[in-house]
Amino acid sequence: MDLLHNAVRPYAWGSRTAIAELLGKEVPAPHPEAELWMGAHPGDPSRVRGADGIERSLLDLLTADPDGQLGPRVAERWGSRLPFLLKVLAADEALSLQAHPSAQQAAEGFAAEERRGVPLDAAVRNYKDPAAKPELICALTEFHALAGFREPSRTVSLLRTLDAPALSPYTEMLVAQPDSSGLRALFTMLITLPQTSLSSLLPQVLDACVLHVKEHGEFDLECRTILELGESYPGDAGVLAALLLNRIVLQPGEAIHLPAGNLHAYLRGTGIEILANSDNVLRCGLTPKHVDVPELLRVLDFTCGDMEVLLGEEVQPGVRVYRTPAPEFELSRLDLAGETRINHEGPQIMICTEGAVVLTNARGEELRLARGESVWLPASDPAVLLRPDGVESAELFRATAGTD
Repeated sequence: MDLLHNAVRPYAWGSRTAIAELLGKEVPAPHPEAELWMGAHPGDPSRVRGADGIERSLLDLLTADPDGQLGPRVAERWGSRLPFLLKVLAADEALSLQAHPSAQQAAEGFAAEERRGVPLDAAVRNYKDPAAKPELICALTEFHALAGFREPSRTVSLLRTLDAPALSPYTEMLVAQPDSSGLRALFTMLITLPQTSLSSLLPQVLDACVLHVKEHGEFDLECRTILELGESYPGDAGVLAALLLNRIVLQPGEAIHLPAGNLHAYLRGTGIEILANSDNVLRCGLTPKHVDVPELLRVLDFTCGDMEVLLGEEVQPGVRVYRTPAPEFELSRLDLAGETRINHEGPQIMICTEGAVVLTNARGEELRLARGESVWLPASDPAVLLRPDGVESAELFRATAGTD
C-alpha cells in the first residue's frame, strides 16, 4: 500500500476553496481547482512512492504487473487498465450539459471516427476511446445538479406556469404526447432551433422565470436555475433543454448514478465522483466546446421520471456501498468509529475526507492517512485493518472495480 500523489485539474468552473481546503493548502487557491484525480488515467495518472523511495506513475505500475496490481479477475477483463477513476469534484459554476455513451455506442462511434480519420485530439472528435463512461456522484457538501428527464406531466405544469406566448406551441407538443417519445420530439426541436427563433423564445422564457421567482412560485428553484444558466450562457439552446430535466439537491452522503444516455449537468457543490476510465462525452449545451446534435440524439436515453437518490447499503457496521449496474466501479463510504477490517480481492483506492486513519495490512505494515490524503491498495493487499487516529471518528471513501 502506498500514498498517492494526485493531479488537480484547473477547469474554469472549479472552486478556489474546496479542494485547497481538503488538501490543507492555502485558501483561496490562485486559480479555480475543479477535480482531484485518483487513478491511472493516461491524461494525469497518480504517482506512488515505493519502498525504494522512487516515485512511479500508477499507470506504469499496472502496465508492468497487471496481475499483481489488479488481481487475476480484474486483469482478465480489463487487461492492464484500471477500469475506474476516482475524483473529488468541486464546482462553483455549472458544467456542460452532457451524456455518455453505452459500451456498444462507444465502440461503434470510436470505430466510425477511426475510419473517417478524425484525429484523436481534434476538437470535433466525439469518441476518444471505445469504452462506456457511467458515473456516480456522492455529495460531500450540499450538491446541486440537473439529471434525467422530468416526468412529462410535471414539465407541462412548469411550462404552463411560465405562460410565455412563444413557448405555448412547444408546451402543447408535450401535452399531445406526454411520454418519452414526446420528450424526444420536444427536446430535438428545442436543441435545433434556428438562431432567430431561439433569440425570440429564450428572452420570453427568462422574463417568465423572473416573474415566477418574484412570486415565489412552485417552480422557484427550477426558474432560478434557468436564470443562472441564461446569464452564464446567453443565447444557448442548452438553457431551454434544462427546462426538461430534474432539478436535484443532494445532501452529504446522498448519491445519484448516471448511466449511459443520462443527460445531466452538475451545477455547484463538492462531491466524490467515481466513473469508468473513459473520456467519451457528448455535449448538449452550456459550453463553448463541440456539440454534435445528431450523435447526441443517438446516445440519449429519454426514459423519464425522478432520479433515484442512493443512500448506500450498509454491508457491515459503518460501511455503506452505493450499488449500481456498472461493471467498472463500485463506491463505498466508511464512517469509522473504531477498528474496521476490509477484505477485497481486487485493487482499491481510498481517500480520507474527515479526520485521520491508520491502515494496517496483513504484513503488519502501517500507513497513516490524513484528511485529503489517498492510498493505493493493490490486489496483493486484499485485507486491511482501519482505525481512526487521534480522533473519535473518521470518514473515507473507497473505490473498487465493480462486479458483473
